[in-house]
Amino acid sequence: MPEPRESALRGDCANCFGLCCVALPFAKSADFAVNKAPGEPCRNLQEDFRCGIHTRLRTSGFQGCTVYDCFGAGQQVSQVTFGGVSWREAPETAGRMYDVFYVMRQLHELLRYLTEALARPAARPVHAELRTALARVEDLTAGSADALEKLRVPDVRAEVNELLLRTSELVRATAGAKPKSRRGADLIGKRLRGAKLRGTDLRGALLIAADLTDADLSLTDLIGADLRDADLSGADLTGSLFLTQPQLNAARGNAETRLPVGFERPAHWAS
Repeated sequence: MPEPRESALRGDCANCFGLCCVALPFAKSADFAVNKAPGEPCRNLQEDFRCGIHTRLRTSGFQGCTVYDCFGAGQQVSQVTFGGVSWREAPETAGRMYDVFYVMRQLHELLRYLTEALARPAARPVHAELRTALARVEDLTAGSADALEKLRVPDVRAEVNELLLRTSELVRATAGAKPKSRRGADLIGKRLRGAKLRGTDLRGALLIAADLTDADLSLTDLIGADLRDADLSGADLTGSLFLTQPQLNAARGNAETRLPVGFERPAHWAS
């Protein structure tokens, strides 16, 4: 069974008011079949706040929905911040609820990264600071709607990011060679088949449609890396840092792709 904190950082649609299906906008494209304005309920949202096409999102033209994760922010806003009263029951709260959801989602993403950092033995030198930061962000998520609306998230993110960078350096240093940096690199469509990238800093790297077949991505820092349509067939992602399920869902892979513990192999990947 997952730890309580880990469970709280996973989307629980049964306890959410479909906030991502209402608050967020999207444009008709390869990822979405229609246009939707912010605050407009998706046409697939049912009365019980569940998605009517959840099991066939990709085949219905809503691939973009499969690469989104609120990291548990939806149920936190729905059940805690707004006390279980939905935007349908109290329409006057809708706009505020959507604004708070946007803030909460960022805080929960930080909690997810901090939780992972604390699970890394190599990051022990910064564990005390990580625990302090985690407790602070958790306290912020428990705040009132008014406090959350006024929160300066960039300031919180900057403080946490400094600790995540130090965590990354400590963990990647165990790769055996001097850690390399490709932070923010434009690697769109690059042929990186079999590349030896173990311990590389790939933060924010653009890896859209890159060929990473059989690449060694173990112990790489993948926070914010864009893996849309990247081919991870046979790639080794074991021990990679700050990877998220949505990043994997956006990529391509197969049964030979080696994943970190706790991740699910996307259903659309080749067998």
